[in-house]
Amino acid sequence: MRASDADRDAVVAALSEHFQAGRLTQDELDDRIGRALTTRTWGELRELLADLPAAGTGSQIPAVSSPGAHPVASSGRVAAPLAAALTGLAIAALVLIVLQSGWGLIWLAIPALIIARRLTH
Repeated sequence: MRASDADRDAVVAALSEHFQAGRLTQDELDDRIGRALTTRTWGELRELLADLPAAGTGSQIPAVSSPGAHPVASSGRVAAPLAAALTGLAIAALVLIVLQSGWGLIWLAIPALIIARRLTH
């Protein structure tokens, strides 16, 4: 499977983190970054990180995701499609509340919009 520019950038960032943690020398970092920027496949990218600890083993570096994985933000925030669906549901609920009870409960829009904003950014 071919690697994208974002995949190569993620590996370069991971290599930089390993260098900062003292797992790679400057020469190793330069060599691996050069190879990462010229790779074409996932296999080649995985080889560059094969001898380094993966995420969850004391490293703060996220593992390179495999092709076809669902996009979830690395900061732990909700993925864009889910956030969009939740935002749509919140707007629909607000419309129903306004239609049922009048404008008296429109203040509920403020917390709903704050929650929607935090989910999407």
